[in-house]
Amino acid sequence: MLIDIIAGARPNFMKIAPIIRALEARKAAGGPLRYRLVHTGQHYDPRLSGAFFEQLGIPAPDVNLEVGSGTQAEQTAAIMTRYERLLLDARSDLCLVVGDVTSTMACAIAAQKLCVPVAHVEGGIRSGDWTMPEEINRMVTDAITNWFFTTSEFANANLRKAGVGDERIIFVGNTMIDTLLANLERLRPPGFWDELGLQAGEYFVVTLHRPANVDAGDALARMLAAIGEGTRGLPVVFPVHPRTAKTLQELADLPASLHLVEPQPYLEFNFLVKHAKAVITDSGGITEETTVMGVPCMTLRDTTERPETVSIGTNALIGTDPAKLGPALDRLFAGDWQTGRIPDLWDGRTGERIVAALEGVLGEAASLSHAPH
Repeated sequence: MLIDIIAGARPNFMKIAPIIRALEARKAAGGPLRYRLVHTGQHYDPRLSGAFFEQLGIPAPDVNLEVGSGTQAEQTAAIMTRYERLLLDARSDLCLVVGDVTSTMACAIAAQKLCVPVAHVEGGIRSGDWTMPEEINRMVTDAITNWFFTTSEFANANLRKAGVGDERIIFVGNTMIDTLLANLERLRPPGFWDELGLQAGEYFVVTLHRPANVDAGDALARMLAAIGEGTRGLPVVFPVHPRTAKTLQELADLPASLHLVEPQPYLEFNFLVKHAKAVITDSGGITEETTVMGVPCMTLRDTTERPETVSIGTNALIGTDPAKLGPALDRLFAGDWQTGRIPDLWDGRTGERIVAALEGVLGEAASLSHAPH
């Protein structure tokens, strides 16, 4: 039984590593599953791609579709065309997609068009915000998914509300957290740690890449000014996403405490997160990692597809209005931040549960031409 594991962008790499480890372990024990790692090439910057494969022990891709840059539609079309060609040349028994990037949606569509069943790791999460490309990717992918591997009861509820039967929902936990827990002892400071004089608990980490926050220079300038003021002179480390870098070039005056750095590899970035006083972000995945590490997190969005990080964890939704950030930072400095706890099944064994479930569902898939919906 051959599984295609699809990866295309940085968030995917952290999610596939535990699944590959579990597949290799089962193969060594005589298990029936084999896999083909398909890298779509959606993230083509080595800093966002190659370093993650090396640090997380992910093998070299069996196939690289090399789609490169382009608009959402251009990337979607290129991924679909090239993945379809791969399936026509060498069909797999299942397409396993992870997360919510363009590659996730495009490969799911191409597979289902050729009657190759699809399983979605991190299925069912929803923000309700249709302005986010990721939300569209999630909705389209889940509309044509056969089996859903979910991270939380919130995701399960979303799928049930959409009419998905319980027999297709498999609550397994969070592969991102598998990767984090497997690498906690390997985290290491980035090269600029001493140069910037960073000390544990005495600096902030910022990541921003959502269009609402970074595409307009004025809005980004106001947000950065609020960050600079609210963090009370402590260093603010800002690994700059390529999308954000374009807008930053237009800005003249940045807070003196703000340190712009290159995108960081996995081990260095999570070292920064683990030892930060708090993280200010508009990312979803980082809110999961801060929850597990017990680090306060402020999300500069109005909605989140990971509500468990707010209701259970250490995350708070601040919104995109810079004026709301100051009061949140005041609460932090006053020691009035929720401690949170780790959500159910975020225990480092999700990859094993996924592989065990795949062995079961692929017996069904062998006689399945196309799942009913």
